[in-house]
Amino acid sequence: MTTQSPSPLGHATQTPPRKPSTRTVAQRKVYGKKRNNAPRAVFDQKSPARAIERPQKLDKAVEAIQAKLAKVSITEKPISVQETSTLRLTESLERQTASSETRDHDESTSPPSPEHAHPPIKRPSLEAPENKNYETMVEVRIAPKAAQPEITIAKKKTETIPLKESAARKKTPTARRSSGFVHDTKANAYVRPILNEALSPLSSQSIQIFSTWASRSVTMFHVAKLAEGSYGEVYKLHLREEGSRPAVSKSKLAKLRAYGDGVFKVVPLRAQSGPGSKKFTTIAEIVSEVKMLKYLDPIPGFARFREIHVVQGRFPETFQNAWDHYKKTKNDCMNPNPANKKAYPDTQLWAIIEMDDAGCELEKFSWSSTFQIYDIFWGVAMALARAEEYALFEHRDLHLGNVCIRSTRPDGSMETPTDMEIARQQSPSGFGMSALETTIIDYSLSRADLRLADLPDDPEGIIENASSDLDKKQIFDAIGQDEDEILLRDTYRYMRATVYTGNPSETEKTPNIPGIWAEYAPRTNLVWLLFILKNLLKNRKPEAPQLPAPQPQRKALAPCSPNRAIEGQTITGKTNKHKDQSVTGTVIKERHTKDIQARVAQLKQTLEDRLNSVLDLLDLEHGHEDMCCAADLVAYAMDSQWLAEQDFF
Repeated sequence: MTTQSPSPLGHATQTPPRKPSTRTVAQRKVYGKKRNNAPRAVFDQKSPARAIERPQKLDKAVEAIQAKLAKVSITEKPISVQETSTLRLTESLERQTASSETRDHDESTSPPSPEHAHPPIKRPSLEAPENKNYETMVEVRIAPKAAQPEITIAKKKTETIPLKESAARKKTPTARRSSGFVHDTKANAYVRPILNEALSPLSSQSIQIFSTWASRSVTMFHVAKLAEGSYGEVYKLHLREEGSRPAVSKSKLAKLRAYGDGVFKVVPLRAQSGPGSKKFTTIAEIVSEVKMLKYLDPIPGFARFREIHVVQGRFPETFQNAWDHYKKTKNDCMNPNPANKKAYPDTQLWAIIEMDDAGCELEKFSWSSTFQIYDIFWGVAMALARAEEYALFEHRDLHLGNVCIRSTRPDGSMETPTDMEIARQQSPSGFGMSALETTIIDYSLSRADLRLADLPDDPEGIIENASSDLDKKQIFDAIGQDEDEILLRDTYRYMRATVYTGNPSETEKTPNIPGIWAEYAPRTNLVWLLFILKNLLKNRKPEAPQLPAPQPQRKALAPCSPNRAIEGQTITGKTNKHKDQSVTGTVIKERHTKDIQARVAQLKQTLEDRLNSVLDLLDLEHGHEDMCCAADLVAYAMDSQWLAEQDFF
């Protein structure tokens, strides 16, 4: 079975299997359409996003100003000791004069002491006329040596009086948002690589106190825990109802509603030393994930990034209450209680990754329809194909918990589409019938090439490899407890064999090779797509029978006419005519309904056959020899008309 791939994907399917390589390419066009831009972080609405690149015009303007300033020369005449004494004496005399003018007339006057006896000094006015735009020079003549003690006293007063006056004028500073910062130089230097990835000046400035950070939203949002994993936990913020939140202006309320529900991934960070220095997530791992989040943000089918925060301390009350409620209502709460001081110290550092809400996790969704399975699988496959072309991306951990789904219907319904809904839609390929869209999340184990800058002499620019050494994660030796978990654990081993040998079926453990996980082996994406498709086909729920369309209610009979002189045959003839028309309409509707059901059933079987063909194409031992990445699979599907160009582009 051979085919040619469409040129936009840039893959030929009649080539030998590709070897893992470290090639880097320039950033390409992002295929597909994104719904909208990610909203600003709700806690940093007053802080504008930091500019990543300075405009070229601004740089030229700054250079021009600097060139003009370089031509300006300023010559300063040094101030002599005598002039300094003169200035200080002048200031002292001004204060003494102002003080004497405000004294009461009945103040006791005592004769001056001999040490203060000196010729009177005439003090000219220091105020310039209002119609002049220049300052008046004041000449003050210093008395002979006999008056030297007065100068000494004046100098002392000059040194003390301004301090008292400035203290009196000093106002108590108002509470500022910066008061929630952690002023620990060592800790801030430790997490500085994470802070550098923040978009807002507030989040990039310093570590924040956890309780202060959370208090900014407590009056407007309700916190709920969604899920947890080995990395940490996921929380969601819902806008409170009108009666349980303070009144705000219409413009602010519109912004909060446009912001939507935010999702917060709370990850405990590994300590620099002491307790907690050998567990939790490292700084480098968080930086790598955030860089990928920001870089993959434009790609349809990938999570929308909002902000990254670093906080310190224990869980605030809102988050702790959400954790307690999850513990009581769910049976998959395995992480230690954040309130446990043995598990997390008071100085625990947390990274909080803020993203758009991508919907429900696939493992918590009950799918049943073939249309749902078709949309979910190809939605993930096309997203991976775009990311491969854009950043040489491998996810490497694409289990059902890392795929989120949401409905594109106006009412947000995720129910199985009815036959009538399927019949109304115009899709040449059969994709998009279920109105479900997919989003890939969690790149903590992923690999990508990130193009950070452009160079005039090098079209590829500066490219940074973002990856994680999976051999240190201890994920390849685990054994599953049931059939689904066994398939998951085997998939990790298939992925490792693909990276090490190029053949996923050779799962025998080989010695670790340092740096091998930084190489590009896109066939791992196909290994995970096969895992997803097997789960979708095996674990679907029975499809509920569709109820017949509700019949219109019969109208009430009209009152009998009092005119009985009308011939009965005429009334009977009209009645029989209406009955015939009603029967005919019912027969037509039934035939139309059966025709629609037959066409939908045929389309459903067609999609089912395509999915089974994909199982054969991706088979680990006997699959298509030219299937080397997700882009190859999508190109094959488009060439076979399983997908239309409008579905991908």
